[in-house]
Amino acid sequence: MKICFIGTGYVGLVSGVLFADFGNKVICVDNDKEKIDKLKKGIIPIFEPGLDELVLRNYKSKRLLFTTNISKAIKDSDIVFIAVGTPTAKDGVSADLKNVYSVAKIISKNINKYKIVVTKSTVPVCTGDEVEKIIKKNNPVSKFDVVSNPEFLREGEAIRDFRYPDRIVIGSNNLKKTKPVLEKIYEPIVKKGAKFISTTRRSSELIKYAANAFLATKITFINEIANLCEEVGSDVEDIAIGIGTDARIGSRFLRAGPAYGGSCFPKDTKALTKIGNKFRTNMSVVKSVINSNEQRKSLLADKILKILGNPKNKKVGFLGVTFKANTDDMRDTQCLKIFPKLLKKGVKISYYDPTGEKKELKKINYKKNPTEILTNNDLVVIHTEWDEFRSLDFKMAKSKKLKIFDMRNLYQPKNFSNKNITYYSIGRPFNEKKAWYNWKNQRSEKK
Repeated sequence: MKICFIGTGYVGLVSGVLFADFGNKVICVDNDKEKIDKLKKGIIPIFEPGLDELVLRNYKSKRLLFTTNISKAIKDSDIVFIAVGTPTAKDGVSADLKNVYSVAKIISKNINKYKIVVTKSTVPVCTGDEVEKIIKKNNPVSKFDVVSNPEFLREGEAIRDFRYPDRIVIGSNNLKKTKPVLEKIYEPIVKKGAKFISTTRRSSELIKYAANAFLATKITFINEIANLCEEVGSDVEDIAIGIGTDARIGSRFLRAGPAYGGSCFPKDTKALTKIGNKFRTNMSVVKSVINSNEQRKSLLADKILKILGNPKNKKVGFLGVTFKANTDDMRDTQCLKIFPKLLKKGVKISYYDPTGEKKELKKINYKKNPTEILTNNDLVVIHTEWDEFRSLDFKMAKSKKLKIFDMRNLYQPKNFSNKNITYYSIGRPFNEKKAWYNWKNQRSEKK
């Protein structure tokens, strides 16, 4: 099958490469010539474990091509995937669809035979309708169908998620013609057990938003429970196990920690509320989730300040700054909200991240390894759950009274018997009496 992916961002590149790995001829298109030139040389613009090997293998086999010639790519393909970015618009809520609609116009001018046009980007309900209108308006005689095929790829786990998904969702108003074609290109995945779900185009578009909003809700819920645990002296990890073993709830996305971030949850929850407003439906639960998540960003900054006591001129080192492990994505990462608040209080910040120095943190002191963070800092914050942070040697710390704030609960409080180390975590009983919460004292006073 001849497939074209327009957009070589996270979704387009990962999906295109893996379709090529299944034996299809795939053309990945981007208007960024520098990016395309780098991809031809094997230089990958995103960090995703295992992706570089797949790109190299399929490019050498000539199953995978990279080009800026969008017209030729469309004409030479049977299926055209739209995989361009849909960031939050200037209003701070809506999805910005100008890239999607711009691509739709280009597609309309280059339809030389029947095409299946697939929206792979995360788009609001009715976007497919608009794409169809644009193509028909610019090329009334063209033969095509517009299909919705949302992605469910987790950054850092994208290759596995693509190969072994829970389900594949397609939405079309002409399933009789489009379903067999999409079933064919997804056949290697379906054979491994993935459920193939076919529905209407609008339903497919909404499935993506509903899924992300629900997962964001689970994260926000367990974070609020963690706050309560800190006040009453409970262990949020025990709570998560206790409710996660309930089949109706499930254990995934019940890890307390920072506010959710990244490229999907923040923008998709906001966009869903906008969709609700458009169709006069109050998305009160989703709005509450968004509000709680924003509050958490300030809450964790406040906790750091409380740990420091007098924050002026105190040194704080961050281990990891990306929104999650196994990605270089800095979009809506917790630290971008924490750092300004700490700097205003006179805190001196340094950081280390396995994916290197970040352009978003030009004024923050970058360290080349974890050892530099563990030495000469008053407080070490474990911000991102990279594997290399799970077995740190805290004994190397030169500070006589090192404080550790583990935002990811990578360690157990009971393991910190060293009187020179004070360990803080999220939603768990503290190993010392000097916690920011004093529930034991409160209980004693009541007695």
